[in-house]
Amino acid sequence: MAFGFAQAFRTFGKLTLAGVIGASLAVGDVGAEQKTPSPGSAKGQFGAVSLPTQGPAQPIGFYAKGCMTGAVALPTDGPTWEAMRLSRNRRWGNPAMIALLERLSQDGAKYAGWPGLLVGDIAQPRGGPMFNGHASHQIGLDADVWFTPMPARRMSAQEREDLPFTTMLQKDKFLTVDPKVWTDSRARLLMLAASYPEVERIFVNPAIKKKMCDTWRGDRTNLGKLRPEYGHDSHFHIRIKCPPGAAGCTPQAPVAAGDGCDKSLAWWFTPAPWAAPKPPKPGAEPPKPPREMMVSDLPKACAAVLDAAPVASMQAATYGGSSAAGGPSAASALTAAPAAEPAADTDGELPDVGPVPNDKPAIQ
Repeated sequence: MAFGFAQAFRTFGKLTLAGVIGASLAVGDVGAEQKTPSPGSAKGQFGAVSLPTQGPAQPIGFYAKGCMTGAVALPTDGPTWEAMRLSRNRRWGNPAMIALLERLSQDGAKYAGWPGLLVGDIAQPRGGPMFNGHASHQIGLDADVWFTPMPARRMSAQEREDLPFTTMLQKDKFLTVDPKVWTDSRARLLMLAASYPEVERIFVNPAIKKKMCDTWRGDRTNLGKLRPEYGHDSHFHIRIKCPPGAAGCTPQAPVAAGDGCDKSLAWWFTPAPWAAPKPPKPGAEPPKPPREMMVSDLPKACAAVLDAAPVASMQAATYGGSSAAGGPSAASALTAAPAAEPAADTDGELPDVGPVPNDKPAIQ
């Protein structure tokens, strides 16, 4: 690649990782060290709700600042998937997201040589900010898929809690994919997921993005959807577009044209992501610590979402051919909606690079 990676690696030639980047810090666990939210905070209130609302499915607000109604749960087991970390109660999503996961699990087995998905966090029953682990995943349109393939047997609930994450990176090299772990089937699964038109972005570790840029020999049309971000070395994060007719959903600006194998990727391999913040000017007041997000900070409709009547049971809102309810698949639960795309709102939009999370690589 001719855009400065060689120079970046020469610059960092003396740097080594102090530990595996995200070896136990997949995004589902990044925030495990955060302090307990207060009962009145948005995290506290949305995290305390165990069931979704009745009524139609609607994402409300932005991926990192919103909530949702009418969520459905991914069944804990399907023919080609298993849901992980069940105690978190985060396998809820918009039907469009659940349908996408169903389809990816089936197509992955058929076309990518992938035996099945291990699905991590999607969203809480009514979305909203989570107690730990994520800034996004708030409107049911984000989902984490492990880079670990589904085993040939059904795991117990305890095994799903305890199974460790497996990083795709080498322990003794700077931002480098481990060739002993990485496989062509993982690359095929990523590009299969990126091929779906409803997929807006897929977040992967910068080293994985570079690996794909260097080695993918198939159609590169959708390679630009793979976006570099720390905390995604043991799983990838799928984000889908606002569903048609979801007027309350705030879309993210589309990814830039091209395959993303350019200066925007090279930036992740420079000192910039680890640069210390600039010191305040002499005499300037120190910055105030960030305060907890309150329900009043979310879209106004989210307060009503918290107060809305719940569904009768988790079983009643679980979809999929293998669900205990024996209900229809998530895809068949999707209802027709007016074909109207909401106007993009750049306020609060997530940038393509950064903000750099606190699980950035330790260097010495």
